[in-house]
Amino acid sequence: MKIKNINIGINYPPIIIAEMSGNHNQSLKNAIKIVEKAKKCGLKFLKIQTYTPDTITLKSNRKDFFIRDKKNIWYGQSLYNLYKKAYTPWEWHEAIFKRAKELGIICFSTPFDPSSVDFLESLKVPAYKIASFEITDFPLIKKVAQTNKPIILSTGMASKNEIAEAIDLIKKSGNSSYAILKCTSSYPADPKNINLKTIIDMRKKFKCEVGLSDHTLGIGVAIASIPFKTTIIEKHFTLNRRNGGVDSKFSIEPDEMMKLVNEVNSAWKSIGKIKYGCTESEKKSLNHRKSIYITKDMKKGEIITQKNIKVIRPAFGLHSKYFDKVIGSKLIKNAKSGTALKWKLIKK
Repeated sequence: MKIKNINIGINYPPIIIAEMSGNHNQSLKNAIKIVEKAKKCGLKFLKIQTYTPDTITLKSNRKDFFIRDKKNIWYGQSLYNLYKKAYTPWEWHEAIFKRAKELGIICFSTPFDPSSVDFLESLKVPAYKIASFEITDFPLIKKVAQTNKPIILSTGMASKNEIAEAIDLIKKSGNSSYAILKCTSSYPADPKNINLKTIIDMRKKFKCEVGLSDHTLGIGVAIASIPFKTTIIEKHFTLNRRNGGVDSKFSIEPDEMMKLVNEVNSAWKSIGKIKYGCTESEKKSLNHRKSIYITKDMKKGEIITQKNIKVIRPAFGLHSKYFDKVIGSKLIKNAKSGTALKWKLIKK
């Protein structure tokens, strides 16, 4: 898979996507700062969300439109008011995309209805993300697929069959450029519910690039996903959690994002290949192993015993496996303490 000039695959460093979501707290100035901070953190991708309260839900007092789960961080709020606080005004999009382009960041979005796809197409976005809750919105997925742009599909609560149906719809729409994200749709997510092993299985079953949309606190889970062949990592990004906001509790700050970028690259580089023995960089370290050394001044003809030799560092003498074999041998010339014992010093 490729988005603009960036290759996505197991032979390339994982891409990290900063999700702005509602962390701008209804300030365009903050939104632009998030873009600029993303650049300073070394990010190449940033994503926003495209909807309005009216395109994603209804302004209704019926109980269906209120969050009733007491454990939910948005408990008691109406969907309409929640999305009103979280949405990114459409008139900001052009300014956000422009600043990202100036900084060399690839910026794209998650649309939530057909009108938002039409709007994003007018801005020539390079790719699309389908949110985990929208994996069952077939008209939306079909419309996005028909743009023939790369698609990142978040799976969230989806069953294997639901994922397969969404992928099949994308393919039948003539789009073959897609990836899926392992996602746990709880906010914040508990690490014990992430099940990173599923990423390997998803790659086998769906034969596409697989990443992680990570809603856990911190960066540990994202880094831990690298050995499972994660090629995309998405994290919500905020300027400062203390500023509050609908997503602030499970978003990471710039210093954390910078660490994530660095540690993910280190983790990916460390996977390497199956290899035993000495690497090129280790060759000089071989001398720091142990070997047999003479530990007391000895004269020609003197017998080697456990009292005048020892296995110590460094490794310029005989291998320690010869220790018992050389006991009882005679030196053929004088040798001072600290001399590396070698065969040429021993009488055959």
